[in-house]
Amino acid sequence: MITEAYNEKYRPQYHFTPPAMWMNDPNGMVYFQGEYHLFYQYHPEGITWGPMHWGHAVSTDLVHWEHLSIALKPDHNGFIFSGSAVVDWSDTSGFFSGQPGLVAMFTHADQYPESERPRQRQSLAYSADKGRTWVMYEGNPVLCNEQITDFRDPKVFWYTAGGHWVMVVAAGDRIQMYTSSNLKDWTYASEFGAAEGSHDGVWECPDLIELPVEGKDGISKWVLIVSIGDHPELPEGSRTQYFIGSFNGYSFMSESSDNSVLWLDYGRDNYAGVTWSDAHRDKQEKIFIGWMSNWKYANQTPTSTWRSAMTIPRELMLRETETGIRLVQTPIPELQKLRLHEQAVHQKNITISPGENPLEDMNGVTYELVCEMELGDASEVGFKLRTSPQEETVIGYQTASQTLYVDRSKSGESSFHHAFPCRHEVQVQPKKGRILFHIYVDHSSIEVFVNEGEVVITDQIFPNPASTGAELYVYGGESRVVSLSYFPLQSMYSFVTA
Repeated sequence: MITEAYNEKYRPQYHFTPPAMWMNDPNGMVYFQGEYHLFYQYHPEGITWGPMHWGHAVSTDLVHWEHLSIALKPDHNGFIFSGSAVVDWSDTSGFFSGQPGLVAMFTHADQYPESERPRQRQSLAYSADKGRTWVMYEGNPVLCNEQITDFRDPKVFWYTAGGHWVMVVAAGDRIQMYTSSNLKDWTYASEFGAAEGSHDGVWECPDLIELPVEGKDGISKWVLIVSIGDHPELPEGSRTQYFIGSFNGYSFMSESSDNSVLWLDYGRDNYAGVTWSDAHRDKQEKIFIGWMSNWKYANQTPTSTWRSAMTIPRELMLRETETGIRLVQTPIPELQKLRLHEQAVHQKNITISPGENPLEDMNGVTYELVCEMELGDASEVGFKLRTSPQEETVIGYQTASQTLYVDRSKSGESSFHHAFPCRHEVQVQPKKGRILFHIYVDHSSIEVFVNEGEVVITDQIFPNPASTGAELYVYGGESRVVSLSYFPLQSMYSFVTA
């Protein structure tokens, strides 16, 4: 049965949202004893940013979520900003009487005494009952740096080769790394980023992970993910970059020789994303989720009882491409259980001329679309989704310039902020004359994965619920649909998993 509380206008039906009120960064993601934990920045008394808590939900499949009580609340040390959680398998912390347990490392945020200067310090909490209750460590805070105002968002992991914990923390517009044997006492190890990457905003929400290179057995590299805050003079707002390189347990070194910036997502609405700890997958890929919003307009989006959603979870791997090794993102296969197979539509080997639309009978608001297009001699191919006579969101590919774009200038409600209606683009090379689109559409978002996740565009949209049309179009010549599958998706609220 669908819960009435989750049927509000614009409420996503298969993306995680808070039951009510404000949400931003995903926090503390960890897998333990059969449960995926998702904590998140939460303001329980309003639908705009405010005094931060950690909201909490758990899932057995990353698709259906059970909301739990607030995990961490502000105390005498300040608000609860972003951070991470780990399984302390060997009880290095001494909190669990020799058993494994959960430890959260997060930023306590307040002000320096008799000053208006913000103060950010790293603290601990721990849980011995699968995350249902949390105890603040009496020795908080465990790490301070009075020289840096923006000192936050610790991501902690166990470095097996060295037998110690590593903390990666944002420090102004760079990253600092610390090590520990017990999660309580931390030693400075190194700094990264003073001369690397984009410095268009403050650095936030780092994550350092080791990923396999697809198709190359035994070869892996380290990836440092860093979000950067909104710059008022730049149209993109807040977004996320990444670096590929090596890590020796104490310091990270980027392989980039030209300091080019690698962007994780070319849309406007995938920020502060990090990966789940201890969520081991068959191919050693990592599971990632981001906050589906942008600080340019996050406080103004047109929802009522709640605000903000997460992206769909994605699997991260590395792939050798024509431009070098790059991060690729693919939707988790668990999402396929939402497909309504009896209502699916499959087409193959269809030549399309301008004016034809093989999607004209496919109306909906929550669906998954997978389409491999042979470009032919068309000047442009693409999709117009969530359409009506007044509204459309366009996903287009221009063949001459090899440009993929999303245009949401007529996608629906956008008057809440001048920067929201926009078009953004990225270069994408076809694969043997073909482009593979994998698109997820929900009540207030689209997520576009191209060429098996080599390029991703994530965007919020706010169309009228009556805008349900869809179009596959070509301009300037003919193209061929090699294969197309259209899957209506049921709501994640329509049934509950055990």
